[in-house]
Amino acid sequence: MDETMTDTVQTAPFAPFEWMLSARYLRARRKEGFISVIAGFSFLGIMLGVATLIIVMAVMNGFRKELLDKILGLNGHILVQPLESPLTDWKDVADRLSQVEGIRLAAPVVDGQALASSPWNASGVLVRGIRSDDLNNLTSIAKNIKQGSLEGFDEGQGVAIGRRLADQLSLHAGDSITLVAPKGAVTPMGTTPRIKPYKIVAVFEIGMSEYDLGFVFMPLAEAQAYFNRSNDVTSIEVFTTNPDRIDAFRKAVTEAAGRPIFLVDWRQRNSTFFNALQVERNVMFLILTMIVLVAALNIVSGLIMLVKDKGSDIAILRTMGASQGSIMRIFLITGASIGVVGTLVGFCVGLVICLNIESIRQFLSWLTSTELFSPELYFLSKLPAEIDVGETTAVVIMALTLSFLATLYPSWRAARLDPVEALRYE
Repeated sequence: MDETMTDTVQTAPFAPFEWMLSARYLRARRKEGFISVIAGFSFLGIMLGVATLIIVMAVMNGFRKELLDKILGLNGHILVQPLESPLTDWKDVADRLSQVEGIRLAAPVVDGQALASSPWNASGVLVRGIRSDDLNNLTSIAKNIKQGSLEGFDEGQGVAIGRRLADQLSLHAGDSITLVAPKGAVTPMGTTPRIKPYKIVAVFEIGMSEYDLGFVFMPLAEAQAYFNRSNDVTSIEVFTTNPDRIDAFRKAVTEAAGRPIFLVDWRQRNSTFFNALQVERNVMFLILTMIVLVAALNIVSGLIMLVKDKGSDIAILRTMGASQGSIMRIFLITGASIGVVGTLVGFCVGLVICLNIESIRQFLSWLTSTELFSPELYFLSKLPAEIDVGETTAVVIMALTLSFLATLYPSWRAARLDPVEALRYE
């Protein structure tokens, strides 16, 4: 027997007989039923882990992108506020800022708090005075008009309100909305609230509940009169062509303003919100990776049991001339097949669900008769999913790597099995 073992014939790595034996070990037989159950659970674990990771990361990316697009679609990437003196020269400053390369819009605005009311309800709102041309350049508003029109917005005393606000106050385009501002006319008895009705000329729907409920747009000149700012504005909202390069624009905006100003960019205005999203995203990735790790450990336990059960088979193969490398590769292929197939199936399942996630949400909502994605809680009116190619590739590579690493120890143990000892106790 020793002589036979020393005259082993070297075959090419991953020869057909190695694949054949691996496939046989993966097929369920009555004797190895428990091992096949473990292999099945390992496959399901890796498949679910990869699919869940892809879906969750895509949804969180979708949340970030949708919220970012909607926040930056309505609010400027850089907010220019006055220092030392009011912005009475806002026209000249806005013109100079508009000429800076990379600045697509510099919109002077007057912001003020008010109470919007109708005969049926009332709600607190932010009234924003803005020029008609600037409002038409805000595509998030101009391209989402559901009722009425922005035509001639500067010429009258009409306002544009959000769809959710219109629904809450039971109003439509053409109706009147009453705005109550706390600071009105100054009288001998003190400052009295300013109460004025306005015609609703347009109803918009951005898709972000906070904005659709809380914003009222008014012609700039009318807002200046309404909030007692006859010759100045609150700030200038600056929109750039690339919000991610905001640092490069700060210096150019400061120089072009030609007066003392204070700048706040979109990252500073929303830092807490987006930092919380990033932390949540990282934590979810770590937690869900544990699913894949547990499934990989199931591969380890399943293969160790398989090696123990196939001890006599390994011994016979070794005496017939199979090298330690061949034995190791047989079990390597067996374990890796579970991981590779599980990862690929999980990848496909994850992609299919991501591409149809809104339809699935609507079906589940209908099936359970519940609102699974409330706009009031999640700010958006539909469930978004944005698949990041680099991130998805990293998930697949991580799952394949864990699956491969899980097979190394059992495969090495099978290759190191002493055939004499294995046959002696068989």
